[in-house]
Amino acid sequence: MTTEQAVPSSYTAENIQVLEGLEAVRRRPGMYIGTTDKAGLHHLIKELVDNAVDEAMAGFCDRIEVIIHANGWCTVTDNGRGIPVDIQKQTGKTAVETVMTVLHAGGKFGGGGYKVSGGLHGVGASVVNALSEEMWVEVVPDPDAQGRQHAGRIYRQQYARGVPLTELTGTRLAVDRGRGTTVSFRPDREVFESVDFDFKIESERLRQYAFLTKAVWFHLFDERDGREVNYYFEGGIKSFVRHVNREREALNIEPIYVEREVDGNVVECAIQYNDGFSEAVFTFANSINTIDGGSHLTGFRTALTRVLNDYARKAKILKDQDPNLSGDDVREGLVAVVSVKLPEPQFEGQTKTRLGNPEVAAQVQSVVADALADYLGMNPSDGRRIVEKCITASRAREAARKAKDLVHRKSALESGTLPGKLADCSTRDPDEAEIFIVEGDSAGGSAKQGRDRRFQAILPLRGKILNVEKVRADKMLGHEAIRLIISALGTGIRETFDVAKLRYGKVILMTDADVDGAHIRTLLLTFFFRNMPDLIEAGHLYIAQPPLYRVAQGKNATYLYSDAELDEFRKGKRGNISVQRFKGLGEMNAEQLWETTMHPEKRTLLRVHVEDQPQADLIFYELMGDEVAHRRRFIQAHATQVKNLDI
Repeated sequence: MTTEQAVPSSYTAENIQVLEGLEAVRRRPGMYIGTTDKAGLHHLIKELVDNAVDEAMAGFCDRIEVIIHANGWCTVTDNGRGIPVDIQKQTGKTAVETVMTVLHAGGKFGGGGYKVSGGLHGVGASVVNALSEEMWVEVVPDPDAQGRQHAGRIYRQQYARGVPLTELTGTRLAVDRGRGTTVSFRPDREVFESVDFDFKIESERLRQYAFLTKAVWFHLFDERDGREVNYYFEGGIKSFVRHVNREREALNIEPIYVEREVDGNVVECAIQYNDGFSEAVFTFANSINTIDGGSHLTGFRTALTRVLNDYARKAKILKDQDPNLSGDDVREGLVAVVSVKLPEPQFEGQTKTRLGNPEVAAQVQSVVADALADYLGMNPSDGRRIVEKCITASRAREAARKAKDLVHRKSALESGTLPGKLADCSTRDPDEAEIFIVEGDSAGGSAKQGRDRRFQAILPLRGKILNVEKVRADKMLGHEAIRLIISALGTGIRETFDVAKLRYGKVILMTDADVDGAHIRTLLLTFFFRNMPDLIEAGHLYIAQPPLYRVAQGKNATYLYSDAELDEFRKGKRGNISVQRFKGLGEMNAEQLWETTMHPEKRTLLRVHVEDQPQADLIFYELMGDEVAHRRRFIQAHATQVKNLDI
């Protein structure tokens, strides 16, 4: 017999709940910062840095500093004009308190405070306040901007979980410390899974800001261990492109660069080709990383394809009977940054991952087309190298198309047959289904026996798959194991990728807990990063964590996942301890594999997520590319970090 919760029959005004002030943020933090894990924690810093960057883009700030304190606090300081300290008429509070405690309040709604900004919803500082145990703000106003009555004064206010603890009070400065705003906060441990800031995440983000806001100095200091970095780039996004290409051989040594204002919008673009096979194009709107692209990316791609085809025809590199180069052809080996600054950007939601302004596509297309055509006309040798590379890519892609057609004809969705040795699950609900890509036939056999057939599919792979970093698409699609993966998932790859066709909500890489297993996992990650990046971005790719040891004492058995866990287990234990080290998944029987690695309530899965796209692109190139010297340097630089690492 089952019991059901009773649903009240009445529905009146008393059932409607109104969340006052910042209570809505604390009740549903994910609506404002995405998640409450490490990414959400660092989003708090991002909101404050965004405000400082807006001052920089307005031309009033050239120094931004972030300090991670040893006591769990974080401080963000800029030398901008300072948040206004006078009374805001609509709220009757000071502008500082309004910005810090009222949602959708700020200087970015057409009030003349900013021509261009990244923070458009007015929720940044107030959300940080709501999700902090404690916070304080100090403002030294710019007397030229806020009035001479504020000269030589500092204003301070304190808060706790979004509620002011004090009034905004101003005192005379004993020593001139320069204008600006300082916000210091301690994240709320009741909200976040962890309140431990990650220096690396913040360092990489500030470096990106520095590339996008040229001639602005960014400083990060970590009091916990004394680490610090400084970023300052006069070249802006030209420096960004050089940074991404620094380990590659560039076809045009000097990046193609343009910056122009069109109808109040500023378009900036830097382009450089290398001898590799992958594409790395990064788009930004008002310094916000639009990872899902948008109208500015559309305009850029249209200009690139049209201008290179026109140039190739005029230079007689493409003959009359030759087909035009496709968008894929002209983007092989391309590294580019497209940055636009708009008074009224139209983002999709608070996360701002895609730009929607329709007029921007034509503006970017016009600016990039003119600049690219001028460069190619003045640098014919660079132009020939770039176009010849595109033609080579076109020939390889035609061969890949034939191979891809073969994959499509044999796909599980179209033919109704299962690819290779795939043991499919019975459910057809992608949200419920998951597929394990397993190393080896023996491990695949154990996984097939131990799985829950209702929602778990198994695809065993024999040996190591092809390293896709070293080959073009045609050779990659000629590799049987890769065709099996593409066919099983059903999404297609690269430009044809469609996440709506994904047959499994979780794609789980399950390899041995040893060096060979780590290598196979890296090869698989390289394939997914280069050919199905949207699969990773959508959060569908996972890594299984099989145990390294089975430890038994008497009738009790425990599974351990590292040498460190084994050492800890042995402490204080008396009597005989039996230790079994698993050399591979194939040594585990079906029951053991299920209990340790596949049981949804007992297993540990690591979700694959790309925190820094340019850095990830560089690492895959260095570790998986043709240049042995890059791998040697990487190993030498990181040898001390992996000395005691458990693989």
